[in-house]
Amino acid sequence: MSTIKFGTDGWRAVIAQDFTFENVARVAQATADYWSAHPVAGAARKVVIGYDRRFFSDRFARTTAEVFAGNDFQVVLTPEPTPTPSISYAVKNLGAIGGVMITASHNPPIFNGFKLKSHFGGSSGPEECQAVECLLGRNPIRSQNFDVAVRAGQISVADVRPAHFAAIKRLVNFKLIAKAKLRVAHDALFGVGAGVFETLLARTNCHVTTLNGKYDVLFGGICPEPLPKNYVLGGAQLKRNPHDLCLVTDGDSDRIGGMDGRGQPMTNQQIIALLLHHLVCNRGERGVVTKTFNTTAMVDKMCSAWNLPLTEVGIGFRFIAPELMKPGALFGAEESGSVGFAQHIPERDGLAAGLFLCEMLAMEKISVNRIYAQLEKEFGPHRYARYDAHYPLEKRATLMAALTANPPKQLLRSKLVKVDARDGVKYVAADSTWLMLRGSGTEPVLRIYAEGKSDADVQKLLKVGSALLRG
Repeated sequence: MSTIKFGTDGWRAVIAQDFTFENVARVAQATADYWSAHPVAGAARKVVIGYDRRFFSDRFARTTAEVFAGNDFQVVLTPEPTPTPSISYAVKNLGAIGGVMITASHNPPIFNGFKLKSHFGGSSGPEECQAVECLLGRNPIRSQNFDVAVRAGQISVADVRPAHFAAIKRLVNFKLIAKAKLRVAHDALFGVGAGVFETLLARTNCHVTTLNGKYDVLFGGICPEPLPKNYVLGGAQLKRNPHDLCLVTDGDSDRIGGMDGRGQPMTNQQIIALLLHHLVCNRGERGVVTKTFNTTAMVDKMCSAWNLPLTEVGIGFRFIAPELMKPGALFGAEESGSVGFAQHIPERDGLAAGLFLCEMLAMEKISVNRIYAQLEKEFGPHRYARYDAHYPLEKRATLMAALTANPPKQLLRSKLVKVDARDGVKYVAADSTWLMLRGSGTEPVLRIYAEGKSDADVQKLLKVGSALLRG
């Protein structure tokens, strides 16, 4: 039997190597055992199951549904690839005890995954994931034939997207967006988001163009992650056919990225700053902002200037979600493009974020570049980049210990003032320049993050990080 290890919000593995029908059934049985042993007051014995566009995701989802049916759960299974936030919203909206999303999100095409969603409409926490992992193999797999379960009414096949789409349209002034005559492009990166913004903005005065919306289990040869290096195809199309803004979503549409209307990439850090600006300055909202500690220092400066409470947490949306459920919360964000809104579900939602960005343009009536330029004028330039290097998992702990024990005395021209080793190692300089090295939670990859005052400075910082990686 393969070893199954849960990561941040579930289990991911290489298809046909460890991610097999047998192992998916094992994980589904352990999850069913956990939810059977830990009922939630007010939640029905119901599970919502969705899947993305990856190879055989629909078949893996069907296997999962059969196991939950065999354990006497009511199952709602989506009929086609569905965004992860739609599944999370459905769990809460339908009063289910939980949900499963078959997806590996932004990982390479050879991966698939089994994401767990809890009754509150967000990713299950690490304690719950570890508890499920501990139940693997505890009980034999109980499974019900799919067609038999459908006929018995135990499995229902239903599209949960319309309710989610209606909910995110209620978050914004949709009438204003509808009249704005925006030209919106959406680079779906070949993921489940393809066509969603066309649906959301149908019958409005806005024009939507979907880029890279083809159903391709190889994602056009890229990893479906909202990073500038993956925007080449979409950027080329925008140069030929300019728009007001290009939204970018990852493979399962829970993350947001973007380009300007002519295909110039924007970093996720810029998108985060724009969303916070819009919530506070245009919508007049107040509340606690939560960010992971690899998120742009511009957020710190914005919160300080606007007298907003700021909470800094470890990396991973699982640390943000509990903060969004607390009274007085406003917004949560992490560097990867994961953003969440307190008045919504405690979950990252790239589709909701896209509508907020459309609302921002409809309100301000100037280009996204001008809006961000005004932010840099007020808070100073914050340029950012990330480099992902292959690095063996077994060497990571030794490297992190060495980086913590032997920090540099300065970063570029500024004295080092802080070493943060809560997850990876982050060096912070007196002028707010920072450099960070951290291993991926799901791949043998070490990420080097850098933020400085210019693009040239960022490239220098990345070279410093690469040198540290080589020892």
